[in-house]
Amino acid sequence: MDPLTTVLRAAERASHWHQAQRRKGAAREPYVNHLLEVARLAAEATAGKDPELVVAALLHDAIEDQEISAAAIAQEFGEGVAALVQEVTDDKSLPKQERKRLQIEHAPEKSPRAALLKLADKTSNLQALAVSPPADWNGARRREYVAWARAVVAGLRVENPWLSARFAEVADAAERAAGRD
Repeated sequence: MDPLTTVLRAAERASHWHQAQRRKGAAREPYVNHLLEVARLAAEATAGKDPELVVAALLHDAIEDQEISAAAIAQEFGEGVAALVQEVTDDKSLPKQERKRLQIEHAPEKSPRAALLKLADKTSNLQALAVSPPADWNGARRREYVAWARAVVAGLRVENPWLSARFAEVADAAERAAGRD
């Protein structure tokens, strides 16, 4: 199957798998918007030359949030996509603080493509935090999240100046927005 069709199939599957899920922000936007943004960032960062990474970006939360098995992803989209999704998936059986600590600890171990995917994910998350933070997150909690995201990204081995600069811009914007509270 051609890469464009595969990307669109992944977008369709992601929209179905996450159809009831909403972002945590005050706007409560459909979660699929996040998946599409991460995929777009991955596509732009690779100049469209890595459709498998774009597919993994669309599916990056399927295991973690929707309990879609890696085997099901592999069957439909290939072992490479499934491996990338697994590499960026947190173990939800662990407490949240432990998962966050492990993201920082394991960031340097990520493959270059998984690191780029993780950077795109953090960029999207901070963009959402800057424009539509969760209603129950005060400025201190938002600044704490930005600091944590920066710590994760600092450990990633990503050689993509464009996406790294985009992350820095968005992190600064999220920090400024949190400072107004």
